[in-house]
Amino acid sequence: MGAYCISTDPQRCIACHACEVHCKAKNNVPQGASLGKIVILGPKLVNGVPRMSALFLPCFHCEDAWCIGACPTEAIRRRAKDGIVYIVADLCAGCKACITACPWNIPQWNPQTGKAIKCDLCMDRIDEGLEPACVAACTTNALRFGKPGELSQETREAYGQAVLSKGFAG
Repeated sequence: MGAYCISTDPQRCIACHACEVHCKAKNNVPQGASLGKIVILGPKLVNGVPRMSALFLPCFHCEDAWCIGACPTEAIRRRAKDGIVYIVADLCAGCKACITACPWNIPQWNPQTGKAIKCDLCMDRIDEGLEPACVAACTTNALRFGKPGELSQETREAYGQAVLSKGFAG
C-alpha cells in the first residue's frame, strides 16, 4: 500500500460533490469521467427518519496494482518514495488495458487526449506540502488525508471515546 490514503467520515459527508468538482477542475477531467467518485446509499429509515449515506472513493493505489501490470508501455508507475500510482501521459498508448484490468474501474478514458487518466492523489500538491484538491475542498471536513496507520489510529481512538462516553453517560 502507498504511504497515503484518503478516508471518508460518512457521518460528516453531505454528498455535496465539492470533492468531485475540485478534482475535475484541478486535473482538467473531461465530462463523463471522474478520478474520485461519491457513492450514495439511501434514503433509508434510521429511527424513523430518512437518511442518506455517502462515501468518496478515489484510487486505492493498490500494493499489487493491476493497472500497472496491465500497461504494455509502462506508462502506469508507482512512485518509489510514497507508493503513489500515476500515469505518464506521454507513454500512454491509449489501449485501455488499465481500464479493463482495474477491478474498481478507477482509470478513466479521456476522449480529448485519447489516453487513460487516474487519480494520483494530486502528487504535485503533496510535493508542495498540500492536501489533494478533493480533501482541501471538502466543505464538511468529511475527507481525511494522511498515512493509513495514523488515520486508523484516529478512527479507533474516536470510536473508543464514543463507546466510553456512552458507558459513562448512563
